Amino acid sequence: MNKPKESFFAPCPRGLEALLAQELTGLGAQQVTAGYGGVAFVGDRALCYRVNLHSRIASRVLWRIGGGAYSNEEDVYQGALSFNWPEFFSVDRTIVVKMTAQNSPLKSLEFTTLRIKDAVCDRFRDATGERPNVDIREPDVRIYAFLTSDTCTLYLDTSGDSLFKRGLRKQAGAAPLNENLAAGMLMLSGWQPGTPLFDPMCGSGTILMEGALMALNIAPGSMRNFGFMKLSSFNQAEWNTLHDAAIAAQLPPTPQAIFGRDLFGDSLRDAQVNLDAAGLTDVVQLKQGNVLEVSAPAASGTIVTNPPYGIRIGEQAELEAFYPQLGDWLKRKCTGWNAYILSADMQLPKLIRLAASKRTPLFNGALECRLFEYKVVAGSARK
Repeated sequence: MNKPKESFFAPCPRGLEALLAQELTGLGAQQVTAGYGGVAFVGDRALCYRVNLHSRIASRVLWRIGGGAYSNEEDVYQGALSFNWPEFFSVDRTIVVKMTAQNSPLKSLEFTTLRIKDAVCDRFRDATGERPNVDIREPDVRIYAFLTSDTCTLYLDTSGDSLFKRGLRKQAGAAPLNENLAAGMLMLSGWQPGTPLFDPMCGSGTILMEGALMALNIAPGSMRNFGFMKLSSFNQAEWNTLHDAAIAAQLPPTPQAIFGRDLFGDSLRDAQVNLDAAGLTDVVQLKQGNVLEVSAPAASGTIVTNPPYGIRIGEQAELEAFYPQLGDWLKRKCTGWNAYILSADMQLPKLIRLAASKRTPLFNGALECRLFEYKVVAGSARK
């Protein structure tokens, strides 16, 4: 990454590509192009560090090192062999190769992945007499291959662990949101730090935690390490400058108008453990309570929540009874609030019996969802 400009691709949860493109532009990226499941962009080494440190939406940052046409596994092997891998990292680094493909004619992607690994190791053996070891669990260097019907593109992962792993969360609930999806929901809601934020079914507190990080201007990557630190091009002084500036820009952990409720004590304990570990204990106000009984914590604000939506058999009847009650609660207790409710079930939100003003398609992992927007005003339109 010593050249002034390099090409990168940042995958993200599907549905958040446009938000990520805005975020990357704000961080100084050039030639920003949103695509399916991520955003391509151009920038220098400092930008790569900055995106890893500051992006709330990206899942990782992949450095595009090159690609070319192929028609069989041997072409892919020769293409990978053509790169001077010892220039990128040392032979004592452990590696793993991962592959995704769209419309590839190759019969075995697993075999093709092995051929790329062979090419990397063969290039090292020719240059140094040694081969890097493979570590599929905690590799130092992750190499990504992306195959279309006729091209193979190779990337080095500069992030390491996925960027939604902020290095903060110690406990997770049964079906936790990834942090970057939670951050995206907050951004889509238009919530602004300093105004009330309420999650009445907060679970282990991911939405609240992301809100707290935003409110205190805490860079989401400021408490973890990254894959680029294992590459030969890593510039420690450059990274220290960026990291020190991010720490200096943080606000002190003072109480914010961020409120969490949950019916289940176990979930609240998880949320409290997570906030304690992140040094955010005093920032978020947690209380146990049934969403159908609690009052809104302020006269107006933004509700962002991920209620249960019944992916397990036997829950449907219970949820069909719950959602009309949720709508009644919004109407009775939350006039003046804007509510954003994530659901993978397109029918259940209709039972809320309020007119959704927006339905934004999002993916929670492989699960297709909608983020439903309800503006709860006096005399809200009912379906």
